[in-house]
Amino acid sequence: MLVVDDEPSIVELIRFNLEREGFEVITAYHGNHLLDRIRAERPDLIILDIMLPGEDGLSICREVRKESSIPIIMLTAKDTELDKVLGLELGADDYVTKPFSPRELVARVRAVLRRASGAESGEGKTRVLKTGGLVLDPEKHSVTLDGRELDLPPKEFELLRILMENRGRVLTRDYLLETIWGYEYIGDTRTVDVHIRRLRQKIEDSPSQPRYIETVHGFGYKMKEERDNG
Repeated sequence: MLVVDDEPSIVELIRFNLEREGFEVITAYHGNHLLDRIRAERPDLIILDIMLPGEDGLSICREVRKESSIPIIMLTAKDTELDKVLGLELGADDYVTKPFSPRELVARVRAVLRRASGAESGEGKTRVLKTGGLVLDPEKHSVTLDGRELDLPPKEFELLRILMENRGRVLTRDYLLETIWGYEYIGDTRTVDVHIRRLRQKIEDSPSQPRYIETVHGFGYKMKEERDNG
C-alpha cells in the first residue's frame, strides 16, 4: 500500500505499524507526479494526507477516483465536518484525523481492505441481484447499468448491494452506517447521505428525481421494487 504525507515522522510511524502487521508499504512525501506513481505501482490502498506540497491530497483523490476504485483513507490534521464531507464527496473511503492511534489506523486499513474484497470472502449472498437496468454480481464484484459496466468504490458497491438485497425495505441510516462502516467507525449518519448522493450520480438518470434509491424522510433509504419505465 502507499502512504503519502509530507511529515517523515508520520510516514515512518505508519510504515512501522503496517509492516509489523505484514503489509508491504511504499511511501511518498509530496503530490508532484503522484498520480503517475499510483498508476505504475497500483497499490491495494492509499493513505493520503490532504495538505501536501505540490498537488494537494483532495485533488489527487478526485483524479484517482475518476479512473480507479483503489480504497483511499484520507489522513489530515483538519477535522471539521466540512473537510470530512468534502473528502468523502471526492471519493475517499475513510477519514482519519491527526493525532491518531496507530492501532486504530491499522484497524481501519483492515476494515477498508475487508470491504474492498468482501465479494471474494464468501460472506453474504452470492446470487446475482437485478433491479430494472441494474445488475449486481457479488461474486464477480461487478455492477452494470443498462449493459454498461460501472466502476464503484468499495463502500458504494456495498451500499448498493445491501439496498438491492433488501429491495422494498426501508433501511435506516444507522443500520447502513453500522453494517457498511462497522462498529469501529467513528462517524455520523451524514456519511451515508454523502455516499447515497455519489451513488445516485452514477445510477440515476436524474439524481434529484431518483428512480432506484428512494429517500424515506425521517427513516432512511430503500431500493424501489421495480424501476418505473413509464
